[in-house]
Parts: sequence; C-alpha cells; structure tokens
Amino acid sequence: MLVLVTGAAGFIGSHVVDSLAGAGHDVRGVDALLPAAHGSAPELPAGVVRGDLRDPDVARAAVTGVDAVVHHAAMVGLGADIRDIDAYASHNDLGTAVLLRAMAERSFAGRIVLASSMVVYGEGGYACARHGGVRPGPRRVDDLAAGRFDPLCPHCGRLLESLPVGEDAPVDPRSTYAATKLHQEHLVACYARESDGVRATALRYHNVYGARMPRDTPYAGVAAIFRSALARGSEPSVFEDGAQLRDFIAVEDVARANVLALEGPPGTYNVATGRPRRLLDMARALAAAHPGAAAPRVTGEFRRGDVRHVFAATDRAASALGFRAGTTLEEGMRAFATAPLR
Repeated sequence: MLVLVTGAAGFIGSHVVDSLAGAGHDVRGVDALLPAAHGSAPELPAGVVRGDLRDPDVARAAVTGVDAVVHHAAMVGLGADIRDIDAYASHNDLGTAVLLRAMAERSFAGRIVLASSMVVYGEGGYACARHGGVRPGPRRVDDLAAGRFDPLCPHCGRLLESLPVGEDAPVDPRSTYAATKLHQEHLVACYARESDGVRATALRYHNVYGARMPRDTPYAGVAAIFRSALARGSEPSVFEDGAQLRDFIAVEDVARANVLALEGPPGTYNVATGRPRRLLDMARALAAAHPGAAAPRVTGEFRRGDVRHVFAATDRAASALGFRAGTTLEEGMRAFATAPLR
C-alpha cells in the first residue's frame, strides 16, 4: 500500500520510511526540515519532499491517494524554555489539525498511526505501602534544589514504589511538549470517531535512541546529548542523582512497531522494551562503548519539566501487535556509540 510518512526526514521518521520500504510498501514522505532538528537542510531521500503541513495545500497534496498515514511531524523534546510554547502548539497541534482536515477532504478511509510519547503520562506508576496506588503531584522546586528527588505519597509522605505504567493510566502532561502530544492523540481520536472507515493507533514511544539523532541541540533526546558530550571529549552530565528510571528503546525496534501497527488492531500502545534502567546505567553503558570516553558525572541539576520515574507496561503491544523489542541496552549503546548523528 501507499503510506504517507510525515516527518519522514527526521530521526525516527527516516527509520520508519526504511522499515516500510523493506516490508514492501510504497512510501511518500514530507518534512518541514525544522532547523532545531536538522540544522542545515539535508539531502532528501527519494519520495520525500520538503513541506510544512500547516499549509493546507501541502497537506492536501501529501494525503492524495494514500492508503495509510504515519504521522511523525512534530517539534520534540522539552525545548529551550517556555517561550517555545507557541511553536510547539503551532507545529504539533495546528499541523495535525490541518493534516486531518486534508484527509477528511480527500475522504481518507484507512489507518492513521500517530507517533505519541510516554510524556503524556507525567510521572509513572507508584504505590504506597499504606495507601496502595497513588498519583503524586509535580515535584516541588524546593525539594529538587535540596536533592530530594523521589516523589512522596500525597497522603502520608512515605517514599513510594515505582511501577510500570499501562496505557489506561491517567494522563498528566507536565511540559509544553507533553501537552501538545496528548492534544495530537485527542485530535486523531476525534477524527477517527467522526470518519467512516478510519482506524487510529497511537504509539506512545518511550526513550528512543539510535543513528540519525540530532546532536548539540536542546531538542535532542538525552541519549544524543550524552553522545554529543562524549564526541567532544567531555563527560556526560547526568541530572539529579542518576537514579531516574526510564525505558530506553532502539529506533530500529520503534520503526518495526510502526509497520506492525498498520496491520494490527487500532488502539493505544506503549512502545518500549519492558526493561527499565537507571539514567546513570544508560550513560555508563554508552561511555563504556565509546573509546577513551570520560566517565559520566552526576551533577544534581534538574529541569522543572522532568519526571522522576516512568517506564512501560508492554503486554498490550505484545499481545495485540506481536511487538517485542529485540535490542538490549548494552547492545544498543555499543551500536549507538559510533552511529552517525545529524
């Protein structure tokens, strides 16, 4: 089938293009080539054109005649500061809305797969020994500045046990980026409910890493930031105490999940390994795989938009899509240590 991939020249989108083509699909791609993600404009692969989906003419041309849409076009990461808020809303929310309108105008009746993110959950799952499952509120700046990083039970103040977060967990976006990703999910769900034949799937990616990540930018993922530091001969700076739990997944596994999602039942799925690791573990694995690398340095610094622990329950994707990640953290970091960055 003919699949439109938006954000097709980006980090994850370009791998999705490769996987779709490898699975025998025809691919049409569009990408706005935002400087924050691409720097100078790269050479575009065959079938991918430069275009901003906020332009209705670009969106209409992109969706004409396609059988499926895999939507990755978005600003990503926490950004520089809150002054990015209008750019996130414009590219992520308005761009998605214009794309969906163009699909409706073309009477699209296929599958749309949305690249979403684990950031929609806010903090992950937690349990208190006395009160059971709880949802801690945002961490206080005073506590973070004093090195008290772990959220406490909102009822009794006890330390909490961290748990995997499933797709049915309450959502609680805690950054501009997170809010726009959740809004994208809502927009796509509304479109699917109101359009005959349209099936929608949201893939909530956890911490993706791999070749073609952008380097030296505040919009890059933490793995790329660490890799950029190592390439400069600097030690990776690990915020807080490095004990934050995340689920790090190789981009090749994420791309494969997109291919499976085109054929599997619609719904919302975590895309992760199911094997949480500390942020410091990831930094050390990457440094160990990088010749002559400096050891990671734990700084105690923090960012207000960060959460403490969030890692995935992966049973739903395994049973419904047949998706299981195949790359361990150590294997992935060895490959990532020398993989080309953008």
